[in-house]
Amino acid sequence: MGKEYLRFHIKVRTALHIEPIDIHSELCSVSGDQAPTLRTVERWSQSFREGEEEVEDELRSGRPISTTTSANIEKVRNLIYDDSYSTIDELCVQTGLSHGTIERIIFDHLKLEITTA
Repeated sequence: MGKEYLRFHIKVRTALHIEPIDIHSELCSVSGDQAPTLRTVERWSQSFREGEEEVEDELRSGRPISTTTSANIEKVRNLIYDDSYSTIDELCVQTGLSHGTIERIIFDHLKLEITTA
């Protein structure tokens, strides 16, 4: 169940004057551990009572984490295997990816360790 669906449910139930704790119980019975927390339901219910209309997420600034794609992981893997002495800064220049993305790929996806001389 998507976030928008859950928020829409909260919006409708709030409009019907259902208490947040009851809305939360309904969502838990349907969504199990995927249900939002009671505090989240309370916040959304409050914002809908105050006139909020939208159920979609607002756009946020910053670079999306979607740069950690399988193609980028493979690109970094090949560069490291071609030159195992590559630095993270060199990999950033060669791939155009951020320092954080390169680290995420190396440590989380490739499960490599950095050794120093």
